[in-house]
Amino acid sequence: MRMIYKLEKPDLSKFDNGKVIELMKNKELLKITRRTTNPDYLYWDKIKYKFKQDLPKGTTAEELWLLTKFLRKYFSERTITPIKNEKGERFSFIRLSRFEQFLHETDLNMGGSLFVNSGDDKEKRKYQFISRGIMEEAIASSQLEGANTTRKEAKEFLREGRLPRTKDEKMILNSYNARKAIEERYKDEKLNLQTLFELHGILTIGTINDEEIGRFRTDKDNVVVANDKDDMVYHVPPKEKFVKKEIKELIKFANDETETQFVHPVTKAILIHFWLGYLHPFTDGNGRLARALFYWYLSKKNYWAFAYLPISKVIKNSPTQYGMAYVLAEQDDCDLTYFIDYNIDKMQSAMKDFEAYVEKKRRENLEISKISKSKYDLNDRQLQLLQYLNGNKYGKTSVSVYKNINNLKSRVTATSDLKKLKGQGFLYSKKKGKEVLYFATDKIDELFE
Repeated sequence: MRMIYKLEKPDLSKFDNGKVIELMKNKELLKITRRTTNPDYLYWDKIKYKFKQDLPKGTTAEELWLLTKFLRKYFSERTITPIKNEKGERFSFIRLSRFEQFLHETDLNMGGSLFVNSGDDKEKRKYQFISRGIMEEAIASSQLEGANTTRKEAKEFLREGRLPRTKDEKMILNSYNARKAIEERYKDEKLNLQTLFELHGILTIGTINDEEIGRFRTDKDNVVVANDKDDMVYHVPPKEKFVKKEIKELIKFANDETETQFVHPVTKAILIHFWLGYLHPFTDGNGRLARALFYWYLSKKNYWAFAYLPISKVIKNSPTQYGMAYVLAEQDDCDLTYFIDYNIDKMQSAMKDFEAYVEKKRRENLEISKISKSKYDLNDRQLQLLQYLNGNKYGKTSVSVYKNINNLKSRVTATSDLKKLKGQGFLYSKKKGKEVLYFATDKIDELFE
């Protein structure tokens, strides 16, 4: 029988108010409490070991935790959210200074200037980066939920535009279609139950039973969030009656209809992400839907630069921490600071990864454009294809794939581009059924020496 995971907690009931007052006078202990929050927002399980050697003589780790909890509760700028548990307790978070700095920097670059240099091709590069981000996010978000395929295989399958062959590929294609639908349609609409069901349907069609799509889970479904590796249950979702009531509050919150105090849009997107995941309203697909709503809200608020950033790709590298961010928020006095801290950290990592990617592509473009534009008269579409094939010598393309990737309206343009590359010796073609496939030749190496 599975056990429900419970956070380890010291017994603080043995301390009275007088003890807290006494600890407040200990300047050395007060200094240590600052380090429990910055640079990381730590829980008891880390604090009891991290500061063991630094504790003032005569004090204990439990006393440090007691003082930390007291200061977090009464001496911090804490924001109460409309999110609550079944006991009626509301979730809240602390506006840490590093959060505010990150959000300020985000606002300065919300239009994407952090990622896209100015110039005549800005809109074209924006579209290309968004397309890449949507693809990477679809793959990583699905892998987080168990899709068993490599990133390389998944990108190839999406680029080719072929039909999925397995349930895992279907899951990835669904996530890709959902992100595209958000960018092309849903970001301009308000959230409602119908939209929620539609997005869930796009994300799960062909991967779960049809009767589980278009409805909320019931108590009889016995849905829990568990880890098969340790056979522990990490979250028991609320009862269906509570979910049906609170999902309406989530929708109001997402539509900015319940504002009592300002919450930064990025923080609010994280809260929506958490709220949907906590309520867990469907039998499956809740994680993917929660992350999709995160992007929906940011796109709606014109933070389109986030469409570049595949956050799930970074989260995938620390799935246990992602799960524990939920657990800590739920089990440590409804403190959402843990979840916000984790997500902001992953956003910053995703930004650094993206900046490195853009810089790498910029250097590559400078090098190859000198040769390609003067000697071969190639356009940017053709250069991008050659760059892709240079990094993937077994890759291939076709007129249909090339047309879709470059958002071309005409097959004639796509065919012309590919035939020119073939004529110059960079590609060779092979017929497969009714389709003509194009592959790289060794001549591509001339551009990337």
